[in-house]
Amino acid sequence: MTITKDSHLWLKHYPEGIPYEIDADAYPSLIELMDEGFQKFANKSAYANMGKEITFGEVDKLSKQFAAYLQHKGLKQGDRIAIQMPNCLQYPIVMFGAVRAGLTVVNTNPLYTPREMKHQFVDSGAKAIVIVENFASQLEKIISDTNIEHVFLTQLGDMLGFPKKHIVNFVVKKVKKMVPDFSLPSAEKLSDAFSKGASLSYKKPALKSDDLAFIQYTGGTTGVSKGAMLTHRNVVSNLQANEAWQSILTDKITDEKPIVVAALPLYHIYALTVNALTALKTGTMNLLITNPRDLDAFIKDLKKYPPHVFTGVNTLYNGLLNHPKIGEVDFSKLVITSAGGMALQKAVATKWFDLTGNLPAEGYGLSETSPVLTSNVLVGENRIGTIGVPWPSTDIKIMSEDGTWAAIGERGEICANGPQVMKGYFNRPQETADVMHTDPSDGRQWFKTGDVGIMDEDGFFRIVDRKKDMILVSGFNVYPNEIEDVVASMPGVLEVACIGVPDAKSTEAVKIFVVKKDPDLTAEEIKAYCIENLTGYKRPKHIEFREELPKTNVGKILRRALRDE
Repeated sequence: MTITKDSHLWLKHYPEGIPYEIDADAYPSLIELMDEGFQKFANKSAYANMGKEITFGEVDKLSKQFAAYLQHKGLKQGDRIAIQMPNCLQYPIVMFGAVRAGLTVVNTNPLYTPREMKHQFVDSGAKAIVIVENFASQLEKIISDTNIEHVFLTQLGDMLGFPKKHIVNFVVKKVKKMVPDFSLPSAEKLSDAFSKGASLSYKKPALKSDDLAFIQYTGGTTGVSKGAMLTHRNVVSNLQANEAWQSILTDKITDEKPIVVAALPLYHIYALTVNALTALKTGTMNLLITNPRDLDAFIKDLKKYPPHVFTGVNTLYNGLLNHPKIGEVDFSKLVITSAGGMALQKAVATKWFDLTGNLPAEGYGLSETSPVLTSNVLVGENRIGTIGVPWPSTDIKIMSEDGTWAAIGERGEICANGPQVMKGYFNRPQETADVMHTDPSDGRQWFKTGDVGIMDEDGFFRIVDRKKDMILVSGFNVYPNEIEDVVASMPGVLEVACIGVPDAKSTEAVKIFVVKKDPDLTAEEIKAYCIENLTGYKRPKHIEFREELPKTNVGKILRRALRDE
């Protein structure tokens, strides 16, 4: 379907020069896009972390060496490789190298517990992993239950050069004691893989646009985390659209080294596309923030590298705004502030504008859509409280509960059609079918997001509710069934229900209601158990004991009743 102003009323808000449609087939795969970017920007700084910068040319060289070594180790096109590390210089090198080898990247939260890691590695069938040593002890506990044959270890300071490399690694390991003892006898050093790959020949794989680039895991409504299959074409199309969306302001960034703040983790789909991969299209340098919770260090980095583009979530902006030294940061060069992952609060947006002179443009997307679907425009009307308008080549409709398309102003489920929509969930045909809707009138396929929204008479979209019981904690999806499954496995728990409750810092916080089997069970014991089995943002912040839980006449626990209380 051709997108025109007559058929899509939101297009009247597009600034002049932004195309209605992009070429999703501009590159056969991400490899050609990478090759072009590495060559075009070879001498420019690509990434900076802890004061160390590396150029696109260096990333090009090292990633190709890593790709050659992966091929030498017998990893074949289509094999899955997990990457489990925070923001550091190794991440983009490894990610680009894996894609260049024809592998499919499985991004993994480094703070996952062994239980969460095992599910993701078994489900994806990962054959290799690159992991920071800080988390290797967790891998040791479950690796025998997976198909992982190749382990590459790195330390946080490995790319920082002499003498900082040794100082950082010593402090992390010996002073802060952040690397628990582990035994992975067959593991190799990532640095050795780079050096060995230098003497090996790299063979460019013959990738098709429909081949998988990433399996990006998202929470599951059934409590099972599902892997969204993102093809090369999916990701290329979102990069093309992002470049087009920002093009209206490109001429305002005249510095030789345009700086983009990458405080969100690159393993998250938002930062993966908008930060790590977009750099290849724009030639910008990503300032990688390893620990954005360390606001003192974060502010120091911002003072050293005054930003031109800032990507973040509401909690990040709010935290910075409340830091006593934020006024010392030079924001005079800031041209674009992007907000996603969670609702942007009007008070935060207003304070950020007062501080920087730049109003955050809120957008919306999901792991399943590579990720961006909509955004407020960067020039023109930016409506705080909305998720803006659909991106080029993207069509959004609202579906009523009866399965028909809703009228303007009517609420319903947000549905998306566009080249960025995933191929489906990995090895889960039924779950894929459940979220896909084929319009009988024209045969077009729509992805049902699970979010309830409204399109107003001007074509702006707002999210008003969630169809699913998903909880949104600082931009991360938390699914109640997973929390309930974990807590219910405690011997002292009879029943448990999980909901999200409003939280000033993180939008929502996890709350559980527990019916005891053991009368002596305490909230502290439950919290300790959750620390063992759930990563930080999933852990219950509130625990309430009940004599019974509200249920339907067939015995299903009514989470909505608990929320309504």
